[in-house]
Amino acid sequence: MRPSPLANRLAILAVFYVVQGLPFGFQATALPVYLTASGLSLTKVGFAGALSAPWLLKPLWAPLVDRWGSERFGRRRAWIVPLQAALASTCLACAFVPAESLMVLLGLIALTNLFAATMDIAVDGLAIDLLGVDELGWGNIAQVVGYKLGMLLGGGILVWASQWIGWRGLFLAITGLIAIALLITLAWREPERPRSLDPSEPVHLRMASLLRALARALRGPGGLTLLAVVATYKIGESICDAMFEPFLVRAAGWDAPQVGLIVGTWGMAFSLAGSFSGGALAVRLGVGRALVLFAVLRTCSLAGVLWLSGQVGDEAFVGWVVLVKGFEEIAGGGLTTAMFAFMMSRVDRRIGATHYTLLAGVEVFGKVPGGLSSGALVDALGFAPTFAIGLGLGVAFLPLLIVLRPQDPAKPEPDHSSAG
Repeated sequence: MRPSPLANRLAILAVFYVVQGLPFGFQATALPVYLTASGLSLTKVGFAGALSAPWLLKPLWAPLVDRWGSERFGRRRAWIVPLQAALASTCLACAFVPAESLMVLLGLIALTNLFAATMDIAVDGLAIDLLGVDELGWGNIAQVVGYKLGMLLGGGILVWASQWIGWRGLFLAITGLIAIALLITLAWREPERPRSLDPSEPVHLRMASLLRALARALRGPGGLTLLAVVATYKIGESICDAMFEPFLVRAAGWDAPQVGLIVGTWGMAFSLAGSFSGGALAVRLGVGRALVLFAVLRTCSLAGVLWLSGQVGDEAFVGWVVLVKGFEEIAGGGLTTAMFAFMMSRVDRRIGATHYTLLAGVEVFGKVPGGLSSGALVDALGFAPTFAIGLGLGVAFLPLLIVLRPQDPAKPEPDHSSAG
């Protein structure tokens, strides 16, 4: 089958990623406010972050998504359609949960994470199926920017509008947007065969063959180095990011609206610009060169955050915050997009959903230690030393890129036991 135009493939991928970002945006931005207003302790509010556990655990069931699918309905579409329907139904149920039934609401939000995380496995696999290596930069723009736009809608615009439409209206709006995406998905026809695979290879591997292929990919040249890079590239950035808003509040005396305007609104705009730039340069320069470029820029931006910690009280402090944070968001957003494109370029395409989901899970786990330890570091050392540690970890990451060699895993060793 002749591949559809790139713009069409990017558009359908963007729709899927926006859907995944909608409920997570609510959870990340609005849920803590809702729980605090409901009288929960800050400790319990913090533990509510465990509702997103499916995003960390999804590598456990990714092989099932790769293994099963419908040739007639579409290998990935067979998962995406029912998961979108389940996600819309769960958000609709959230709209009618009484205010006193807090545990019911939290249970439903946990379900939205389960459905969205599982759909992410199928959509990532679809992106690998639909896109050639030279198209991955554009594909990861659709991935990262689409997801961020979904978060902006679900956790920003609709939360802001909730002062007029209420929480029920917010969930109904999210349900309506997902329902529109579901109609688009039903009207879209998935290509019959992944265009990157040899027609002689089976689409569905036996589970044992799938796991053997995954183990072979991880043991292959650069496999373990890739895991190390993915696990560590965000540690320093996560330390600085987690404590940037508290730094502005405690050290500089900013209030919540000021932080929201500068960091939330302008920061998201810069982040989107960086995500687009990361994908565009991955196409123009190559995925590997774009990754190195944005890794260096990100490290320079962390140096800017450290420098900013010494500028409190300066008359131009607000302007410096906009410039430094803007640079950091552009560099960080570009690095994320380039890294995701690099990860997709290194997967075994026969098991694309499983292999990529494992890398994505390692990427998520890699950011957790920095965020969790950042507050304790500030309490013990102060903001400037904590930012210095984040910068040091960012610099320490760079040598890993030197030993990471390009390879083409899209041509895996044949596994004649995989038929079935």
